[in-house]
Amino acid sequence: MKGTFPIDKFRELRTPFYYYDTKVLRDTLSCIRTEASRYDNYSVHYAVKANANPKVLTIIRESGLGADCVSGGEIRAAIKAGFPADKIVFAGVGKADWEINLGLDYNIFCFNVESIPELEIINELAAAKGKVANVAFRINPNVGAHTHANITTGLAENKFGISMEDMDHVIDVAQEMKNVKFIGLHFHIGSQILDMGDFVALCNRVNELLDKLEARQIRIEHVNVGGGLGIDYGHPNRQPVPDFKSYFETYDNCLKLRSYQTLHFELGRSVVGQCGSLIAKVLYVKQGTNKQFAILDAGMTDLIRPALYQAFHKIENITSDAPQQTYDVVGPICESSDVFGKAVDLNGVKRGDLIALRSAGAYGEIMASGYNCRELPQGYTSDELV
Repeated sequence: MKGTFPIDKFRELRTPFYYYDTKVLRDTLSCIRTEASRYDNYSVHYAVKANANPKVLTIIRESGLGADCVSGGEIRAAIKAGFPADKIVFAGVGKADWEINLGLDYNIFCFNVESIPELEIINELAAAKGKVANVAFRINPNVGAHTHANITTGLAENKFGISMEDMDHVIDVAQEMKNVKFIGLHFHIGSQILDMGDFVALCNRVNELLDKLEARQIRIEHVNVGGGLGIDYGHPNRQPVPDFKSYFETYDNCLKLRSYQTLHFELGRSVVGQCGSLIAKVLYVKQGTNKQFAILDAGMTDLIRPALYQAFHKIENITSDAPQQTYDVVGPICESSDVFGKAVDLNGVKRGDLIALRSAGAYGEIMASGYNCRELPQGYTSDELV
């Protein structure tokens, strides 16, 4: 079944562009609120890196979520969209001084710290401003996730976080500093995770570390388990809203949270992934020796995930009811990797047809580039195209 799109409105717009179905987005946010509110001490932040379109950010902020940022630019985008500074967390393995100062100036809720050198700089910069910065330590739990190697972040070999063996030492260092306040631990094991067993493994590791801290009479108020919940790329219409019920239940069942602790989540892809589609136009249908190509005006500059991660996106010809044929769907970029899908069955394609690449709301528009001197795609919401 094809998605429901305002085709007449699409024909008035210059392709390629991103289209965001705000009903899907609001339904997703409503589900998150409903399921998270079953637990008194759950706090959800939106991972801005997934999609920073201002109109999308505004809808997310209106739902009451906080913001998880990984750059100074994302902090600015979150503030501009109206996210309260005291609901912004700042993560990232390489925070520049100006970015740290920006967070300090806005009095954001917390810095998720990934090394002692970073901790020292935050302490130094906070001292210069006469402030005390809340910090949580990102601990690398050495927990693998069943996902693509490029988006696995919780193994010892990854660049992220502080090793479990160094946790006690880093906490001791922080407690000697006057301009940082150690308030919690942060974890994130990867992205596009559909096996709840991966989150169970993380819970088991977090439980070990919390027990260890408790044995030292160290009391922390905040535990941040990141995000990582995946979406159904194969069936965007059948499952537009991810299984947040099972996700939150897994943590409730498996994580031994203390009564005084708040559990933080940083959801990105699962919030916005299914609401977005990349809309492109067919430039040419080219008959090759053994296959035919549908050549689009969108390429890897507009949606890099297939080229970078070999990611699957459901592809639909939304302006044709002709019998299906098989195509390699490709873009115009001068790279052999500029392929959206091989041997894709589509309703018969002709020049001018509109093609939708589904489930592109996360890591789509935000990762677009100007390679080949191409213009960046615009983003439109269904609210605008009524």
